[in-house]
Order: sequence, then C-alpha cells, then structure tokens
Amino acid sequence: MQEFFANLVSGIGVRDAIDIAIIAFVLYKVLGFIRETRAEQLIKGFLILVAAMILSDLFHLNALNWILRGVMQFGVIALVIVFQPELRRGLEYVGRSKLFRPQFAVMDKENIKAMASAVVKAVDRFSVNKTGALIIMEREIALNDFAETGVILDGDLSPELLGNIFHIGTPLHDGAAIIRGNRVFAAACVLPLTRKKGLPTELGTRHRAGIGVTEVSDALAIIVSEETGVISSAFAGELTRFLDIKTLEKDILNMYLREQTIIGKPPFMSFFRKEKGDVSK
Repeated sequence: MQEFFANLVSGIGVRDAIDIAIIAFVLYKVLGFIRETRAEQLIKGFLILVAAMILSDLFHLNALNWILRGVMQFGVIALVIVFQPELRRGLEYVGRSKLFRPQFAVMDKENIKAMASAVVKAVDRFSVNKTGALIIMEREIALNDFAETGVILDGDLSPELLGNIFHIGTPLHDGAAIIRGNRVFAAACVLPLTRKKGLPTELGTRHRAGIGVTEVSDALAIIVSEETGVISSAFAGELTRFLDIKTLEKDILNMYLREQTIIGKPPFMSFFRKEKGDVSK
C-alpha cells in the first residue's frame, strides 16, 4: 500500500498539481454559487433522476429506464432553459473579475468627495422628512438597459436635484435614480425585483428593487424608507439596514477611493472599519 501511494505521488508533477488546484477552485466556486441560488433544489432533483435511472437499469425496470433515458436526452437543453438566470448571473460574475475590470469612473479625489457629500446630504434630508428614495450608484457594469426604462437626465449631481426627483407628486419620484460618476444619469427607472425569500415583511417594492439590481450588477443601491425614514443599502444582493449618515458616507468613499474593492461582498462589512488608514479622512 505504501509503495502504491509512493508511486502515485511520484507520478504527480507540478502541472498536475496546478491542474488539480484549478479544478478544485472552480468546483468550489460553482458549488458556492449553486448554494446561493434556487439552483440548489433543481440540482438535487436532477441528481435524483440520475440515481433513479441507474437503479432502474440495475434492477432491469426496462419501461422506467426507457422513460428516464428519454428525459435525460433533453436534460441538457432543459437545464440551460431552467438555469438561464443563474447562468447569466454566473457569467456576469466571471466578467466582473479583476482581470477584466476597468477602473472606476474617472474622477479625482475631490470630485469623489463632492459626489459622496451630495448623495449623503440628500439621503439625510429624505430620512428626516421620511421621503422614499431609491438611488443606484453605477460602477463598472453599465446600467443603460435600466436607464432606458426611465427618463435620461444627465444632470449635475446635487442634493437639490435629487430632492426634486424624489419629491412626492413629481413625475419622476416613483422609480430609481441612477448616478453615473458625478452626474444623475436617469430617473424614474424600473429595476428587477429580487427573488430572495425570507426578507422581512415590512420591506416593500423599493427595497426589493434595490436588492434586485445589485444581484445582476455591481451597483450600490441606497434606499430610504417612506414609512420609517430608515436608511438601507444593498450590494451584491445583500441588504444592510439602519445605516447612519456618517457610516454611509465613509463606506461610499471607501468604495470609490480604494482600488482593491471587494466584489461579491457588502462594502459595509467591518473590513473597512478594521483596516488602518481610513481613506475617507
């Protein structure tokens, strides 16, 4: 037995180790991605069908085996159709990797601070006055498809402009405002709603749309509740609630001023607060 394992290990070269490591990493990522989506239950159902086909063959259940084999022949096409949203999300995740990512919107440090200040001032007013608002801050992935569902503004970003957009009774208040760089690119935009289950019942369409757009892009969504004035944010499909103004501003600055942005994790985690040398100062 020792000789067998010795021969096995001696036959593995550096390329083989790299090959195995890459495959293990890919499988780990695929399994993690499946667990985060409804694909987990579908995969379980598919594996049950495979097991049933194998057992029917072993026990010579010819009719059942024939039916299952016929189903499996169309299984690949069916999986592509059923998993279309998950496959699209997976490809978008690959496309957001650091290898292919461009830089943030070209803005110097002063413009970034001015942008964050304008957004935070507007959000603070919305929270105090209990004005419902949904602000989407575009990053590397362009949100043109969603912007086209609303009204293109391309106006200078300011608390006053955001205040006019979300003022109750105005034509543009019902929908999302998309910020591109230091400009308000579009308003009254329609966003996809999240399919997540288990969200608090008090979260309405505004919060679900804020989460939904971050599931299909790398945007940051800022939500103000019309009922309570509570400030929330969504990033990579995760919602963070009960934010204060200082924390929100610090997190926006950290997001835009750091090149090493964490993709796929909420920027409001303690990672930023535990690091030394806060760039927002």
